[in-house]
Amino acid sequence: MDQLTHTVRRSNWINIIRQCQDRPAGTTAKQWLAENDISEKSYYYWLRKIRREVREQEGLQEATNPSALSFVEIPVKTALDTAPVPTVPT
Repeated sequence: MDQLTHTVRRSNWINIIRQCQDRPAGTTAKQWLAENDISEKSYYYWLRKIRREVREQEGLQEATNPSALSFVEIPVKTALDTAPVPTVPT
């Protein structure tokens, strides 16, 4: 599939996904898909595909934005910190 075809299909499925998510209360996704003659398998395939693309884009943006990174020091107790101090007999 060439890039233009993918872009057009992706745009179409984004619209379908939004409509399904905005369906009337009390209607399940399965019911809405059946009423609108949309294949349930295709719907969930494209939902997964689009979510994956969004996650990858967000991950790429975070990796390229150094201010998005932060580190926190976490104290760790070692065996020396918790072991009792031995006493020397006099």
